[in-house]
Amino acid sequence: MKKVLQKSALRELTIRSLGVIDSAEVDFKDGLTVITGETGAGKTMVLTALNLILGSKSDADFVRSGDERLVVSGKFNIGDTLQTIVEEAGGFVEDGDVIINRSVTNQGKSKISLGGAVTTTSQVSELAQELVEIHAQSSSARLSKPAVQLNLLDSYGDYQDSAAKYSDKFIEFNLIRKRVADLTSQLKVRDFEIAKLTGFVDDFAKIAPKKGELDQIENEITKLGAVEELNAGLIQALGIISGEDESPTAALGLTKKILENLKGKDSELDSLIEKYSELIYEFAENSSDLERYLAGLGADPARFDYLQNRKSELNGLLKKYGEGSDRESAYENLLIAGDEASSRLEDLQGGDSKLAELRDESLACFGKLQELGLNLSASRFSVAKKLSTAITSEMVLLAMPNAKISVQVTTSDGSKPENFSATGLDEVLFLFTSHTDGKLLPLSKAASGGELSRVMLSIEVVLAKNSPVGTYIFDEVDAGVGGKAAIEVGKRLALLAQNSQVIVVTHLAQVASWADNHFVVSKNESGSVTQSNILEVSGADRRKEIARLLSGQEDSKTAQEHAGELLDMVAMSRSEMIG
Repeated sequence: MKKVLQKSALRELTIRSLGVIDSAEVDFKDGLTVITGETGAGKTMVLTALNLILGSKSDADFVRSGDERLVVSGKFNIGDTLQTIVEEAGGFVEDGDVIINRSVTNQGKSKISLGGAVTTTSQVSELAQELVEIHAQSSSARLSKPAVQLNLLDSYGDYQDSAAKYSDKFIEFNLIRKRVADLTSQLKVRDFEIAKLTGFVDDFAKIAPKKGELDQIENEITKLGAVEELNAGLIQALGIISGEDESPTAALGLTKKILENLKGKDSELDSLIEKYSELIYEFAENSSDLERYLAGLGADPARFDYLQNRKSELNGLLKKYGEGSDRESAYENLLIAGDEASSRLEDLQGGDSKLAELRDESLACFGKLQELGLNLSASRFSVAKKLSTAITSEMVLLAMPNAKISVQVTTSDGSKPENFSATGLDEVLFLFTSHTDGKLLPLSKAASGGELSRVMLSIEVVLAKNSPVGTYIFDEVDAGVGGKAAIEVGKRLALLAQNSQVIVVTHLAQVASWADNHFVVSKNESGSVTQSNILEVSGADRRKEIARLLSGQEDSKTAQEHAGELLDMVAMSRSEMIG
């Protein structure tokens, strides 16, 4: 059974001094959000900001001209699993929200923090894989990688338990193989190794070092060597504290008695008297502790000699067998080696019989691994056909009526251990053709940039219910399409937004008309973008923006009528899609 996924969502994006954007803050909601605006108005800077937040490479050229640094931050609402990852990295999560902050100076120096804790871009990038999926024509190229295609197929399939069992068995098999290889190697020099280990085991057992013992011995030696000095010093100190003539103890006791008589006259003074009384009590307790220590202090020449001899034994063992960069690590390594030595010696003394036992264990484990691997392959073959059909059906609706995807699973020979990998015996390849009877070829060879973007959109719509990713961001997904095909692209994005948050940068009215939330980015007279230049539009203002996208003339009555018709048509299609 699949687990219920807790999906993340982008809530806020703050931008300072990035490209043409001087200062802006955008609040994002669930559903489909579109960002439109005139060319050069800074729409893509929103994507640049997100890429920086999510750990992509920084560039000093991103910093707004004349400014010292850019600062971008994003607030994400995350589930329990991601919250644990953030907190283990030292970050802070408040009410399920985490803030990722990135700054870049005009000298190219970059700094990134996760939940308030300074971290690395690589660590944030790992987290980002389950936060946001960004698609532009350039980033869609990753879809061509076989490893990515295998992950996509596994995300669609309902065999996560089988994959997990296979992975566990693969790890177990490799551990046994390593033991076989190590023992085989050791048996070649068995006599030498047995003699070496026997000597070590005997010496270790004879001395029997304990964790922390060396430090404890040295501390006690230091103490016993200074008994007279400690005794004299404590007697002198306690004599001053508790002496008969004007001792601090007597003075403090008299002061306490006087102050106790003043209690009840003023609440503020009462609290001060209480604090003073507590300090006197602590002082008296510490004095008693010193007296008890003094009472138990005494010279012990026999103990001192024993400790010196014991220290010499431990240092001798450490000098002979210890390995490490310093004494502390060498001692720890010695204890670890002592714990392992007996079992290693037992393996070697067992000789060929022990090796035969391990090989039998390896064969049994490999048999189970083969069974799990072939079952996993069978599941992939079955799911590959379903995924091929589902993606092809989506592509037909995205202005590619003759396109076809075939998810090909190639399984290696299961009789050879070297053919097994951490993910199984299979290699997955997405084959594509854009026309009827066309030859199916790998995506990287057969799909154009625009086609690759729409293939990715088709895949995301199909996989969205099973994907942990909470936010999808698309740029140029509508490249090369228009008219009815563009409407279908918008519809597919709206369908994806039923399961995840979707943010789209577009220049097509047919796509923008499907938005649940619509932002317009514009430049002011100075050519920059500020907070007032990123506005959420609705009603008449949104209709004007749709009209501008349709004709470039937002004030045109005809364009606005066309925009109204488009919005009404989309609203009707939405109700049919939902109900």
